[in-house]
Amino acid sequence: MDNEAKDPAGTEFQPLYAQVKALITRRISSGAWKPGALIPNEFQLAAEFNVSQGTVRKALMALEAERLIVRRQGRGTYVARHTRERALFHFFRMVGTDDRPVDPSSRALSQKSVPATRDIAKRLEVERGTPLHYITRIRLLKTIPAIYERIYAPATLMPGLKIEPGTEMIDEMYVIYQENYGITIAHASERVVAVAATAEDARLLDIEPGTPLLEITRVARDVGKVVVELRISRCRTDQFRYAAELN
Repeated sequence: MDNEAKDPAGTEFQPLYAQVKALITRRISSGAWKPGALIPNEFQLAAEFNVSQGTVRKALMALEAERLIVRRQGRGTYVARHTRERALFHFFRMVGTDDRPVDPSSRALSQKSVPATRDIAKRLEVERGTPLHYITRIRLLKTIPAIYERIYAPATLMPGLKIEPGTEMIDEMYVIYQENYGITIAHASERVVAVAATAEDARLLDIEPGTPLLEITRVARDVGKVVVELRISRCRTDQFRYAAELN
């Protein structure tokens, strides 16, 4: 561990537990420890990294707070796995006007390959012209078409990705990324702005052009902080609202 996490001058800039956390994160992001896998216990990790069990425990607590691992009493520690319910709980922010959660259903509209424009490339942190999967879908809340989504993802990260237009999407995109390509979404940043519905928005969401919508732009990253997806969602605000808990 003495040679881990040093700056170019050779001085350490991370506390020991953070170095252990970074090493464990690297194994998850590399696929050495796959989603759902049981990882070594605290004693084994402490021996391998030549640190105390307390240091390992602090690293695991930090990873658990970031939802990268799941600790199960009496059963061990596992790499977190996305399920539909888990993905919705952690990443879906729309609720009813009564603040109660709503369970969305999704219908795919289209999928095609497109080159990254300058703006999209910047957000995805790829070169302009990079081939992207471009997916559109409608999300229904309480059977009401409520969210129109445009999704961009680098094709090199998930070759062969296929979303069948016109079908109901049972799995969340994040579940598909993890189950099919071993990509775990661990971080997401969002920007929210008020916009007026375009003619296309109005047609797909069954509203009048010019109706106020909430546009949510989300950039999602994997465990290694690589950008995996750009998602632009236009949401109805007449019967639903955006809710976020700040801790």
